[in-house]
Amino acid sequence: MLRSLFSGISGLRAHQTMLDVTGNNIANVNTAGFKSSSTQFQDTLSQLVQGAAGPGAGAGGQNPAQVGLGVQLAGISTNFAQGSAQATGRASDLMISGDGFFAVQTGGETLYTRSGAFEFDPQGRLVTQDGAFVMGWNAVGGQVNQGGGLQNVVLPRGAVSAAAATTRIELAGNLPSDAADGTELIRDLDVYDATGAAATVQVTFTKDATGWIVSDGTGILGTLTFADGQPTGPATLTVGGITADVSKLTGFADLSTLKVGDQDGRPAGTLDQYTIGPDGTITGTFTNGATEAIGRIALATFVNPGGLEKAGNSTYRATANTGAAAYGGAGDAGYGALAGGYLEMSNVDLSQEFTNLIIAQRGFQANARIITTSDEVLQELTNLKR
Repeated sequence: MLRSLFSGISGLRAHQTMLDVTGNNIANVNTAGFKSSSTQFQDTLSQLVQGAAGPGAGAGGQNPAQVGLGVQLAGISTNFAQGSAQATGRASDLMISGDGFFAVQTGGETLYTRSGAFEFDPQGRLVTQDGAFVMGWNAVGGQVNQGGGLQNVVLPRGAVSAAAATTRIELAGNLPSDAADGTELIRDLDVYDATGAAATVQVTFTKDATGWIVSDGTGILGTLTFADGQPTGPATLTVGGITADVSKLTGFADLSTLKVGDQDGRPAGTLDQYTIGPDGTITGTFTNGATEAIGRIALATFVNPGGLEKAGNSTYRATANTGAAAYGGAGDAGYGALAGGYLEMSNVDLSQEFTNLIIAQRGFQANARIITTSDEVLQELTNLKR
């Protein structure tokens, strides 16, 4: 039987695979996080018709003569180039700008994906569109231990920000130096105890010949004095057991702007909303104004990402040729950064894919022609007997 017949068959098979890969790329042109693939061919074993011969005294050397036996698929490689960004406006949609992968868990198996179309389920767990759990580290007391084991990222809807007692109050502004003696300025200070219970402490500033006398319901707390508008008296006063910073008060004329500045202490609060930062940290904002880290989304990298095996649902499975997954946070060296409200689109280049489609089609036709031509030759051979 003619060798060309089998070479043509191998060519048909190889170009059919190229068509399959190209068709899959085009089908996934709008799949978020999809990475296109390409085929590489290589020749198969060649039959040695005449071996090589070295030069001698009476004749020169001869090169080997070989007849190829067709083509075979060398491999299908995945192109992990960055895809374009598509704005979605959803806070839970994330795009990796860099080389990392999201780690997700389904059926007890850890898989990896570039598709960041996530949402929170009724139990507050961050999941993919098909229900796989997104992995990361949950915060304890507002602190994320990135060195710990991976967990399901959870947004605790019933989370409570603990109350904090007021320990510091800052008073700012100006006390008018030209105010008449006996002038009173009264300010109410809202303070909290350790349980978050609110109380109001009324502080009175009374002008006299030496400066401003500060008092509350328990008595005189001190006297504030000024020289050329700058404070010369005490820097702090104790109001109801709370330290009040008065070092920023001034004493210029014709200006009365006494106010309560920064202070600590707050009541207990419940989770109101969340944001996901470029480093993957989920930060919760509570009804008492406090903000705390709730968790951080993990990213994974591989020494050889080309060795990843596609596992369906836009996920990949680690293999023996990828190396062990290394986990880290977004923003760490080599992991890329996260962009909230965006999805990474497919990196399929339609112009290239349609060109590949034409190449595969013509290659398939040419190899089919080899088979028909070989068939005609065999037909001529059988006709010799007639």
